[in-house]
Amino acid sequence: MGMTMTQKILAAHAGLPEVHAGDLIEAKLDIVLGNDVTTPVAVGVFEKAGFDRVFDKDRIVITLDHYTPCKDIKSAELCVTARNFARKHGITHLYDVGTVGIEHALLPEQGLVGPGDCIIGADSHTCTYGALGAFSTGVGSTDMAAGMAAGVNWFKVPPAIKVELTGKLQPYVSGKDVILHLIGEIGVDGALYKSIEFTGEGVAELSMDDRFTISNMAIEAGGKNGIFPVDDKTIEYITGRFGREPVVYEADEDAEYERTVTIDLSALEPTVSLPHLPSNTRTITEAAGMHIDQVVIGSCTNGRISDLRAAAAIIKGRKVADGVRCIIIPATQEIYMQCLEEGILRTFVEAGCAVSAPTCGPCLGGHMGVMADGERAVTTTNRNFVGRMGHTGSEVILASPAVAAASAVSGCVADPRVLQG
Repeated sequence: MGMTMTQKILAAHAGLPEVHAGDLIEAKLDIVLGNDVTTPVAVGVFEKAGFDRVFDKDRIVITLDHYTPCKDIKSAELCVTARNFARKHGITHLYDVGTVGIEHALLPEQGLVGPGDCIIGADSHTCTYGALGAFSTGVGSTDMAAGMAAGVNWFKVPPAIKVELTGKLQPYVSGKDVILHLIGEIGVDGALYKSIEFTGEGVAELSMDDRFTISNMAIEAGGKNGIFPVDDKTIEYITGRFGREPVVYEADEDAEYERTVTIDLSALEPTVSLPHLPSNTRTITEAAGMHIDQVVIGSCTNGRISDLRAAAAIIKGRKVADGVRCIIIPATQEIYMQCLEEGILRTFVEAGCAVSAPTCGPCLGGHMGVMADGERAVTTTNRNFVGRMGHTGSEVILASPAVAAASAVSGCVADPRVLQG
């Protein structure tokens, strides 16, 4: 029996000719990632275990992106721990205030991850890098500590689900709608500890930003990882960024999949997830008109330049509705600069939006948009669990940048197709 993309990457990093679903392996790591929340815990484990050196100072990335600029004393202390560790061990890739970006937008942008890599990150949305044809997955801080010390981790080789994409996206439909549709179809545990491998002619119709969004939210279906084939768009994206030689893997024709899900991109509508699970999906036609108090456009899922361009195109010349707060968060400093140069930030500010420095802040109810009891937000983030963005009595609706922008100026959940005519 042949192997999937994920299985081939894991086999290569384990030094094995082949692996099969369920095998326990030890695989070499290309990148180990942590942030300001998870790195301090990993540092504690690292030091308690008596480790005195990292396996490779150039292969560890620390991003201080969740609570920075620090919102309180506790977050400041977490960042000090991470900074001190990075300085002590000469970590090359420490991203702090002024250089930081939301980690899962920053690492691809900076060329730190690429095709064929094996990557772990102490953050569940590390699966983002599967968009580049890498195996990347989230782990706990203990695994991060072991990875920093040894450069290897144990894995149980996952079985796979094939998602076959056909057709072309319609206007105002994006990668966010694709992944919300998929999660709505298979459920939040439909891919539990499985690799979700995206295939089919429809892949070529997706931009790299669409693929990042889709891979990012594989975890919301329970996936161990999400992964796309490497094609011309992938190579174009990494050219001039990725400093190592990319290794391209393809699934064997006789690779084994537990199930196949087919999605006709041309049949998709803008889609939202209502509280309190990403799988609680509705088309925008079904959800339009719901009252909202806040809109957030940003995050590791949808804070890239194409996301902000899509939102700005709808908001331009309009005003944020009375009674609605609209918060815009470019995912990295580079994206922030692009928004400045293209006049996108002016569009947002003139419309009455608040624009933030790069941060995960509101996505996890950290800062820059925490909600009170009874409030409801439309957001381009990735989770809408109870209390995710603040009070347990608040509600989160997940949506694309186009839907979020249309909602901001309409004062309720709104269909961008209707708004734009």
